[in-house]
Amino acid sequence: MAKHDDTANEAIAAAANAAEQIDHETAATVDNAPKEEPEEADTRDAKQVAVDEAKEIFSVVAVALILVMILRTFLFQPFTIPSASMEPNLYEGDYIIVSKWDYGISKYSFPIALPFIKGRIMNHAPKRGDIVVFKLPSNTKIDYIKRVIGLPGDTVQMKQDQLYVNGVAVPNTELGPVDAKGFEARYATAYRETLPDGRTHLMQDIVKDGRADDTGEFVVPAGNYFMMGDNRDNSLDSRFSPDDPYEPGVGFVPAENLEGRAVLILMSWKEGSSLWKPWTWLNFHWNRFFKPLH
Repeated sequence: MAKHDDTANEAIAAAANAAEQIDHETAATVDNAPKEEPEEADTRDAKQVAVDEAKEIFSVVAVALILVMILRTFLFQPFTIPSASMEPNLYEGDYIIVSKWDYGISKYSFPIALPFIKGRIMNHAPKRGDIVVFKLPSNTKIDYIKRVIGLPGDTVQMKQDQLYVNGVAVPNTELGPVDAKGFEARYATAYRETLPDGRTHLMQDIVKDGRADDTGEFVVPAGNYFMMGDNRDNSLDSRFSPDDPYEPGVGFVPAENLEGRAVLILMSWKEGSSLWKPWTWLNFHWNRFFKPLH
């Protein structure tokens, strides 16, 4: 019996030692575990919190404005067509995108004209046939849109309703009647005109004896361009002098006045639509969305 008791006692002692060892290891593990740092309390008062939030909002808005200005100055700018002078290609209410980098940068590329910029930086001359947005030479607060017809050194003339460039009649093919919005006559005749460089575009003619259907010969000065509207009888363009007391026009357009080339009709609102009339916001010409311009 004593032998068995000794064996039992030894077993109990061994179990106790094992349990004690486990307790020591567990305690060591707990002691060695990384301790969590207490969270730092926000000691700012309400006023400081408001100031910091305002600074953050201001920073976001400032960055957004800078990005918009860069985009508007160097890449693209939207314009709304206010008149019928470029029918049948552009109609009143069309919202267009103008590429700003095509002709380089001038003082008029910026939201506010920068007088210390002379001429054009990274200048690229427009091509005959481009649809161009430019500052009106007689009032640079006003934006105009016309088509480039005459380049520097060209001669341009209208004779009996026929366009001549450098003494050569510009071919045109009659296409038929079109609606002539924004004019006393509601219909006009559409033509496809082919310029000397081979580029073609649509134009329209309303009357055969309009005031600008017979002109003298214009010689385009160096550094200037001759602009015409595609709606030939309803466009005050380079055929009209800015000094005309009755119908002041555009005259020649200096290169530095060019703002960019019209490339796309993004969308088009119907007549009578207005930002001040929310119920008209969806009065679109859906068939004119994303229409490339030529």
